Amino acid sequence: MKKIILYSAVLLSVNLIFAQKNKSEKPNIIWIMAEDMSTDLECYGLPDVKTPNLNKMASEGIRFNNAFVTNPICSPSRSSMMIGTHQVKTNTHNHRSNRNVPLDTQFKPFTKLLRDAGYTTILGHHGVMNKGRKIDVNFKNKPIGEWDGKTKFGLFDKYDTFEKEDQPFFAQIQCVVTHRGPWWNEVREQSKHPVNPKTVNMPPYMADHPAVRLDWAKYLDQIEYMDNEVGMIFKELEEKGMADNTIVIFIGDNGRCNIRGKGYLQDPGLRIPLLIHYPKNIKAGQVSNQVVSATDITATIVDYAGVKVPDYMTGQPIFSKKFDREYVYGARDLWDEIEEKSRAVTSADWSYIRNDKPEVPYDAHQAYLEFYRPAVHVMRKLYKEGKLNENQKPFFEPSKPVEELYDLKNDPYQLHNLATNPKYAKILKKLRKETICFDKKMEPVSDIYEPIITKGPELVEWVKKTYPKDYQRMVNGEEIGYKHFSNLYKKYHKN
Repeated sequence: MKKIILYSAVLLSVNLIFAQKNKSEKPNIIWIMAEDMSTDLECYGLPDVKTPNLNKMASEGIRFNNAFVTNPICSPSRSSMMIGTHQVKTNTHNHRSNRNVPLDTQFKPFTKLLRDAGYTTILGHHGVMNKGRKIDVNFKNKPIGEWDGKTKFGLFDKYDTFEKEDQPFFAQIQCVVTHRGPWWNEVREQSKHPVNPKTVNMPPYMADHPAVRLDWAKYLDQIEYMDNEVGMIFKELEEKGMADNTIVIFIGDNGRCNIRGKGYLQDPGLRIPLLIHYPKNIKAGQVSNQVVSATDITATIVDYAGVKVPDYMTGQPIFSKKFDREYVYGARDLWDEIEEKSRAVTSADWSYIRNDKPEVPYDAHQAYLEFYRPAVHVMRKLYKEGKLNENQKPFFEPSKPVEELYDLKNDPYQLHNLATNPKYAKILKKLRKETICFDKKMEPVSDIYEPIITKGPELVEWVKKTYPKDYQRMVNGEEIGYKHFSNLYKKYHKN
């Protein structure tokens, strides 16, 4: 009997040692999300911005040129990434909705899969602006705690710090600085070399106007600040002796917050930067033109952790020999007070967009954008005065085309809609069919619809009436401070 007990004890010890060794060999994973950012980096060829840390990350790892989110708005996009499944399928596709609705039981947040595999999951970072703790997903959750999807809805184990004893760990870090906010002016003022608005290069669908140029320059200033945050994270890994066994992934959570960007299915709204750094396993200096969906990044993380990718995921591990993606299926639905429905498929060479509500214009006077897009005010005025050119006018027309088709290879700025050109009827028909196939494949698991009602339109009207001079400054292309006036509005109602 004693021999049996001794043998069992030895076996248990061996198993524990093996399990600990196996656990320590798993890679750490850091997923950095820069908010509201397109491929506006020096390593992607943008001439006006300096991003040495991200340049280094790309030169030592792999840069993807054709990575796309599945929705151009933060919460649906983040919902798809948190589950690894297209947001339409999981019924998380309407912005800021279903926040008290548990996920359908067939789905799990990928952090639950990592925890079950022995990972410590960490949200945020102590050194980035506002600590980078944003989650913003459209299902019932809380930041820290256990998850069973029924009575427990925690997504992460802890906040802000990764230590050796946390290994293997997964950390999700949000870089908020590139998101519109009251800090934009301060970041620019403190920059040692603010971007020069007079010499900055802008897309041809943007008006050449001083206020538009300044706003674009401020955006690039935020990117340079964010690049320094990325460098800080890499430095911390080095100092803690964890750099060699840590995979670092960098993306944008959706496109830039400007004309045609965040909120729209054009390229600046869907195309994001994607850099993966893991010198231990990835050959330096690679550039990939493979089409990648944001849900594929989730599946890749799960695969890196040694976890079998669940069948419910619509994402695929990027480095698998079986990886096969020709298109990314994009969807735009509710965004604050604007009811919308558009669908798209994007390949390396083509972009097709179907607008199911063409009567809703691109410039729908959405309250959030009234405060946060100076270019919209300036260009709206120029449109009324007949001063926009043919590249700039479409965004301000009173309706959208039912279909859009763009040749990304020859028309990367999507200036020429080919949907009505008979020469492209064949490719139009093909992409229309692909979109319908995705519509069926991603049919929502439920029709629950509980959106958060926004007070934005009321706020705009209140500012217009109560602070006419400030409202006029906004119309002239100046950011007057959404948070400031929102707080004043709350005090007004309270009193």
